[in-house]
Amino acid sequence: MRHMLKPLDFSVEETAELLSLAGRIEKNRAAYAKVMEGKKLATLFYEPSTRTRLSFEAAMLNLGGSVLGFQSADASSASKGESVADTVRVVSCYADIIAMRHPKEGAPMVASEFSRVPIINAGDGGHQHPTQTLTDLMTIQSLKGRLDHMTVGLCGDLKFGRTVHSLISSLIRYPGIRFVLISPPELRIPGYIREDVLEKNRIPFTEVDSLEASMPDLDILYMTRVQKERFFNEEDYIRLKDSYILTEEKLKNAKEDMFILHPLPRVNEIAVEVDKDPRAAYFKQVQYGVYVRMALIMKLLEVKETC
Repeated sequence: MRHMLKPLDFSVEETAELLSLAGRIEKNRAAYAKVMEGKKLATLFYEPSTRTRLSFEAAMLNLGGSVLGFQSADASSASKGESVADTVRVVSCYADIIAMRHPKEGAPMVASEFSRVPIINAGDGGHQHPTQTLTDLMTIQSLKGRLDHMTVGLCGDLKFGRTVHSLISSLIRYPGIRFVLISPPELRIPGYIREDVLEKNRIPFTEVDSLEASMPDLDILYMTRVQKERFFNEEDYIRLKDSYILTEEKLKNAKEDMFILHPLPRVNEIAVEVDKDPRAAYFKQVQYGVYVRMALIMKLLEVKETC
């Protein structure tokens, strides 16, 4: 039995196989409409979510399976004090696979130690978000035709942004990747990402505070929101929340084949006017997320393709 707790749980070769399966699903979704008949996905979301939870549910329903679960800690026995371990012990009696989001880092790892079925980490605090990373990789590969030899700009909340941490850890496995890390000093990437991931692996990167100055060099611009829920001090959040707002004006110096990604939800860090720009790929990203999660569920449950 395998779990998906962090992006590196799958090798580069396994990731390529998964993305290839997701691509086949995209081209012929009807062929996969019954592969999960009789199987159940449990969504244990201790933290609010719209896109990720519904994406998992859509993925399982598209495969012909069914879904059960809860969408907040208040709607579960956690509100009565039940531990994650006990909840997972119980739910794994009901479901064949579990997708779990939790505000505490490492909670899905704990769950995997007590579960009788595969656990998918759907986001744990400011730590990891592996299925978003798989979504990002599929988006980049589909739009650019490759996952290597490019300059990736990561902009906004790089300190608390689990999507950023997961994407960096995954992309460093491909040759020729360079990062431009764009953030205010207070929201720069954590030391463990800088030292243990980038510097240790000799990955070229620069830390800057100007989005406009970085724009001409980028092949991918990955925008993130400043996350109010990760701040202990509301004054700091208010001071930093509008640090970077992407507008059409700021895109004038960008490459014609640069693409803009965002894990969503956005607040105001991408102006609505940018949605019409052909380089805006964040809503395509949402659709790719469904295909990737369909492929991942099939892989973890070892369901063979019949088409």
